[in-house]
Amino acid sequence: MKTLAAILVETGKPLVLQEIEIPQLKPGQVLVEIKTSGVCHTQVSECRGHRGKDAYLPHCLGHEGSGVVLEAGAGVTRVKSGDRVLLSWMKGAGADVPGTVYQSTLGNVNAGGITTFSQHAIVSENRLTVLPSRIAFSEAAILGCAVPTGIGAVMNTAQAKPGQSAVVFGVGGIGLCAVAGAVIAGLSPVVAVDLKREKLETARLLGATHGIEANGNDVVAALKDIVKGGFDIAIEASGRPQAMVQALQAVRNQGGVAVILGNARFGESLSIDPRELNNGKQLRGSWGGDNQPERDFPRYFDYLEGGKLNVEPLLSKTYSLTEINQAIDDLESGKAVRPIIEMSQG
Repeated sequence: MKTLAAILVETGKPLVLQEIEIPQLKPGQVLVEIKTSGVCHTQVSECRGHRGKDAYLPHCLGHEGSGVVLEAGAGVTRVKSGDRVLLSWMKGAGADVPGTVYQSTLGNVNAGGITTFSQHAIVSENRLTVLPSRIAFSEAAILGCAVPTGIGAVMNTAQAKPGQSAVVFGVGGIGLCAVAGAVIAGLSPVVAVDLKREKLETARLLGATHGIEANGNDVVAALKDIVKGGFDIAIEASGRPQAMVQALQAVRNQGGVAVILGNARFGESLSIDPRELNNGKQLRGSWGGDNQPERDFPRYFDYLEGGKLNVEPLLSKTYSLTEINQAIDDLESGKAVRPIIEMSQG
């Protein structure tokens, strides 16, 4: 069986659309017909070479999406043929199987335990979660990364409590989900900071009480006008070292928590004033919102089904697989908040 995939052959160059041959499943692997895929800034970084040398070229991409199980390999117990599934790079229960090597006219094409920029993909069992029937494939496209990373950073990493205040630096897909998570957690005020006014307007649709345009403005001073003593929680989701420093500056002494989600470019570094830490502020890293899929994903499903989480503002633009390079360009330029690849298009 062959399928169409978007392949990174050389960093700095467009992805190549190429048919690849689906090999026989190994124990613990699952063949999935991909319905939708989200496009994340991680893929932008991979394509542009911002993560340093890529030792796996050529390879498939994509780490969040939705689909239907076509076949399950030996030993798979969590999903079966016909199941609607959420695909996520976050490891859950089940077999943890190394990536697949596909064959094509390019030669060997590598893939990790999950890829989603293809019409079909072989996925490790532990990257799959059965998707409730009431959740549309289009909505599920961002439940594998953007939603759990953003909401998880607020609830799991920062351990938010009702009544606390929060500021989110960078309101792309993940930052917007952090805004939504702060609202769901009962935080107020919830302030969004970004370079683009349009993104701030989207953040307000998700419940942000304030928006600060960062272009040339003293962001920290503006934040202190909103919360005099500093915020309880700051979420950095821009990947810019300057914003990481500002996130730490923005939280209160003696217990304020700054969480770093954004991926800085390879070779960039972070320089902070150690007195910020002497004042009792906390700087925390986060592994994608520190989720446990079996514990946390059902909660996100409930938020979506119950109306607490509105993902529609993030799903404003869809693309076909043949438009994958345009989707990546639009995400990088800010023309799309979270591009969604609809495999049925085109």
